[in-house]
Amino acid sequence: MDVKPFTIDIPQATLDDLSDRLARMRWPDQLPGVGWTYGVPLDFVKDVTDYWRSGYDWRAWEARINGYPQFTTTIDGQNIHFLHVRSPEPDALPLIVTHGWPATIVEYLDLIGPLTDPRAHGGDPARAFHLVIPSIPGFAFSGPTHETGWDSRRIARAWAALMQGLGYDRYGAHGNDAGSIISPEVGRCDPEHVVGVHVTQVFSFPSGDPAEFEGLSEEDFRRLNFLQNFNDTMTGFSKLQSTQPQTLAYALSDSPVGQLAWSSQLLGEAVSRDFLITNALIYWLTGTAGSSARIYYEDAHAQDKTGDPTSVPLGVAVFANDFQSIRRFAERDHKQIVQWSEFDRGSHWSAQDAPELLVNDLRAFFASLRD
Repeated sequence: MDVKPFTIDIPQATLDDLSDRLARMRWPDQLPGVGWTYGVPLDFVKDVTDYWRSGYDWRAWEARINGYPQFTTTIDGQNIHFLHVRSPEPDALPLIVTHGWPATIVEYLDLIGPLTDPRAHGGDPARAFHLVIPSIPGFAFSGPTHETGWDSRRIARAWAALMQGLGYDRYGAHGNDAGSIISPEVGRCDPEHVVGVHVTQVFSFPSGDPAEFEGLSEEDFRRLNFLQNFNDTMTGFSKLQSTQPQTLAYALSDSPVGQLAWSSQLLGEAVSRDFLITNALIYWLTGTAGSSARIYYEDAHAQDKTGDPTSVPLGVAVFANDFQSIRRFAERDHKQIVQWSEFDRGSHWSAQDAPELLVNDLRAFFASLRD
């Protein structure tokens, strides 16, 4: 595998064009008093955009990301960008970590230190990881995909090839959001080398068989109602991206504020303004709004959606303010759930608002799988 060093270096002319576009934003109107019920509110987007223009520093974020070793390679004809941060501990476990949408590798920057060097962060050095943090094909610095078919299973096979190419014979996988779909597929396609998979959501839902609801707890019914409400009110982005990603691409590729607002559907008030802007800006700078959306289309139109339950050990971290996984349905699709943790705080973006809980859960899950 041909691996090349990579450094982010956005031309100043591109940033000047960005500044001009932000200054000339043509704002839509909004009904009074509707809050978030019609979508991302005008006052929210204006406030974040004002900060973007006056207080946000891309060069600082660019330097922070460039502070970690970055590389690109080609797998299955696709450019793959990734961070590769090796632990100072020689017996560290390799771990491939996959971000979600509309996030990027930035989702995991705060976890790199505690996971690779626990000794320096008050942890047990025996629980250290070598981290590989790739940009999903079609996302960010991996650049656009150039052919159809890059669904989660194909991405998982690319991740297995990436870890093999880096010389890792035994490794773990972790993911959030889209990463929580891709990571179990890594275990499914490479069970001989994957020691375990850790996710923050399990996308296992009722099959339609009424028998599945017999004896379901009141708490699980509450979770089902939450999922139904989320599906009814918060999945417009998914329905559009799984049916018309190209149509969406024109608006988002042209307007950085449009990309910001689109990203705010899921990131919104759950994360800092810097995190929100940085992720939206990376999509805009790399021109990957449309190509990142295509993963929804590819998964929705994948020819082979069947598969036996995964067999590698699975750990699940359920955070309080996320759409919560239901264990009965998860056990239908995953044979070996060996750790199921539930927390009273944290959101869909737990690496941002509950990083210490996520780090400790990762350490605990993989502790018994290292040997």
